[in-house]
Amino acid sequence: MSHSELEKRRKEATPRGVGVMCDFYAAKAENATLWDEEGKEYIDFTAGIAVLNTGHRHPKIVEAIRKQLDLFTHTAYQIVPYSSYVTLAERINAISPVAGKVKTTFFSTGAEAVENAVKIARAATGRPGIITFSGAFHGRTLLTMALTGKVVPYKVGFGPFPSSVFHAQFPNARHGVSTEMALDSIERIFRSDISPSQVAAIVFEPVQGEGGFNIAPDDFVTALRDICDRHDIVLIADEVQSGFARTGKMFAMEYYGNAKPDLVTMAKSLGGGLPISGVTGRAELMDAPEPGGLGGTYAGNPLAVASALAVLDIIDEEKLCERANRLGAELVEVLETAKGNCAALVDVRARGSMVAAEFNDPTTGRPSPELTKQYLRKALDAGLLMLSCGVHGNVIRFLYPLTIPDAQFKEALAILSRVLAD
Repeated sequence: MSHSELEKRRKEATPRGVGVMCDFYAAKAENATLWDEEGKEYIDFTAGIAVLNTGHRHPKIVEAIRKQLDLFTHTAYQIVPYSSYVTLAERINAISPVAGKVKTTFFSTGAEAVENAVKIARAATGRPGIITFSGAFHGRTLLTMALTGKVVPYKVGFGPFPSSVFHAQFPNARHGVSTEMALDSIERIFRSDISPSQVAAIVFEPVQGEGGFNIAPDDFVTALRDICDRHDIVLIADEVQSGFARTGKMFAMEYYGNAKPDLVTMAKSLGGGLPISGVTGRAELMDAPEPGGLGGTYAGNPLAVASALAVLDIIDEEKLCERANRLGAELVEVLETAKGNCAALVDVRARGSMVAAEFNDPTTGRPSPELTKQYLRKALDAGLLMLSCGVHGNVIRFLYPLTIPDAQFKEALAILSRVLAD
């Protein structure tokens, strides 16, 4: 069936609120390559929005899922538990960036992980308040929309939102927000909106995802840890997009030394394409909710758990953290060179393979989502699939599978260079 026919069927059968970027339909995929229904081939630099650090259909993941299919597909862990869930929790605990004894529980989506982290923090502290940041993205449920610091398209028409959620500024040197200003905005919340004694948690992304791949400065994260220690507030690091080797470390929080989080949320590339998420944290916090307070019918689904265990093996065996750093450095070099021919390219940010390119209108100097869309369209026409992000929609984020073959990666960089030079 043609793409135009499928588009017509989609618009008839599904609501417009589910925004769809591409006007073609996937037929199959392998590692970093995707083929559409009409046979056209694309290099996939989106990875299902950071879900496929290990690529499409990695053979070890496929085999792990097949083996689990021969055993059982579902029992509901809270009804009849299974050993693979416990094994995965043990393995996540062993690599967690949280200090001391930790425990882990699993859910299905990133939003569920964030929402349950908030539940855990509130249960542990007996407090209602949550502080998060401008530009943040934490999910699409009612609570996680409240935490999210971007209105369009995520919040339009969906209010009112849960109360006791407050947004501070996130450091962003390009847009004139220093670490000092960001920290002052937290103190302003303490003075004007809610006492620190009523704040359960501060939730932040060590590298903002939807916000534009903005990297949290070292001094900012250290100061957050100090604020939380001073006021007995739980520090929650949202690593849904930055986890599992994307930044060159298993978790981005590993870059911040002794500034350890109390809870970490994870999802996306943990499952290698299957839906699974988790919360890892200090054991005494994780044990705060009463039995039955956490969970979900599909939480820690056995097929997804099998896939996640394979993901951890692949990251280790194929040295994907080291590979993320190498590929990221190659991409940054291409982008920095492109600046000479592309006046719109004003900033390049990178932590491992979590790389972003920001575009402004060369005439006005203002953020330009229009130019960004043009670059994305030209790349797509040339067979390179990429995504935008950022509060202004003027950032291209690069989310290639870390398993992408070297020759294909160089081909993609050549396409990118041509697009930016045009």
